[in-house]
Amino acid sequence: MDQAVAAGIGGAVRFPRARIGVSLLFFMNGFTVGSWAPKIPEFAARLGLSESQLGMMIVAFGVGSLMAMPAVGAMVAREGSRRVLRASALAAAFTILAVTLVPDIATAVMAVVFLGAAVGGMDVAMNASAVAAERAQRRAIMSSCHGFWSLGGLVGAGAGGWLIERLGVPDHALIVTGVALVLVVAAWPLVLDDGPDKSGARGRVALPLTPLPWLIGIMALMAMIPEGAVLDWGALYLRAERDGTITQSGFVFGAFSAAMALLRFMGDGVRERFGPVATMRACALTAMAGLAVAGLGGNAALVIAGFAIAGIGLSNLVPIAFSAAGNLPGLAPGIGLSLVTFMGYSGALFAPTFLGFVGEVTGFGAIFTGLAVLLAVVLALSGLARHAARDG
Repeated sequence: MDQAVAAGIGGAVRFPRARIGVSLLFFMNGFTVGSWAPKIPEFAARLGLSESQLGMMIVAFGVGSLMAMPAVGAMVAREGSRRVLRASALAAAFTILAVTLVPDIATAVMAVVFLGAAVGGMDVAMNASAVAAERAQRRAIMSSCHGFWSLGGLVGAGAGGWLIERLGVPDHALIVTGVALVLVVAAWPLVLDDGPDKSGARGRVALPLTPLPWLIGIMALMAMIPEGAVLDWGALYLRAERDGTITQSGFVFGAFSAAMALLRFMGDGVRERFGPVATMRACALTAMAGLAVAGLGGNAALVIAGFAIAGIGLSNLVPIAFSAAGNLPGLAPGIGLSLVTFMGYSGALFAPTFLGFVGEVTGFGAIFTGLAVLLAVVLALSGLARHAARDG
C-alpha cells in the first residue's frame, strides 16, 4: 500500500502527491475531450460526412464511453484504481492522434469508439482514484478534481481551434498527444495506490441489488441532462428565440462553463463547511432558479445571467453524487461509480438529442423551464448525498 495511505491511517493528513496526481489526470481527460470539439468540423469535411453520418459518429463516441464504463468499474473493483487509471490514461493520450490519422469512414467509426471508450473508462477510474484519495485524506477533493476537468476542457477547446488554424490538423494532433503524454508521465508516480480492498467488497462485480446506487445514478442523470442541454442548445436558443447576437450566443457557453469551473474549485470548501447534503440542496435550488431565469427571461442579458446561475448550481451536483457512489457501504467503489457514471453520462450524451426534437415543437424556453422542474428530483433525493461524508 502507498506510504501516504499508511501514514494517514492514524489520523487526518493531507496527501498532496495523490491529489496532484489525480488532478493532473482529470485535467488531461478534460483537455482530450475539449481538443476533440474543434476537430469535429475538419473531421467531418475530411471524410465527407453528411450531417446524419456525423450524428452517428457522435453516437459512436457515446456508445464507446458507455460500453467501457461497466468494464472498467469491474476492473477497479477487483484491482483498485491505480493500475486501471494508468492504463486508461495512456490509451486516452493517443485518441486525438487516432481520429486524425483515419483514412476512411469505417476506421473512423472504430477510432471514435476508441476515443469514447478511453476517455469514458478513464472517467470511472479517475473518479474512483479521487474517492480513494478522499478516504485516505479524510477531506473533500472531488469538486476541485472536476474543476480541473472543466479547466482542461476549456484549454483543449480554446487552444485547439487556434492551433488548427495556425499550424494545421496534423501538428495540432501531435501537440495534443505530446501534452497528454507529459501529463500522464507527471501523474504516473503520484497516483494513489489504493490496492485491492481486504474487506472483499472490491471483489463484488455484479450489478448491485441495493437501490442506493441506482437512486444516486438518477440524481446524476437529472443533473447531467441540463448540463448537456445548455451546452448543445443554449446558444441556438438565445439566437433564435431571444434575438441574441452571435457574440451574445458565444457568451452562453462561456458564462455557463466559467461559472461551473470556478464554483467546482470552491465546492470542496463549501462541502467541508456545510456538509454534502446541505451543499447539494443549495446547489439544486440555485440550478433550478438559474434554468428558470434562462427559460423565462425575455432578453439576452437575462438568459445569459440565468445560464451563469445554472452553472453555479450544477457545478457540484455531479461531484457530490460521484463521491457518494464511491462510498456506499458494502459496495465496491468501482461498481458504484461505474453505474452512476453510466447513468449520468447517458443523460448528457443522448437526452439533448431528444430535447432537440421536442424543442422544435415547444421552443427551447419551455425546455429549459422544464429542466428546472426536473431538478426537483435531485432535491428530493439529496439526502443520499450523506454517503459522500464517509471517512472510509
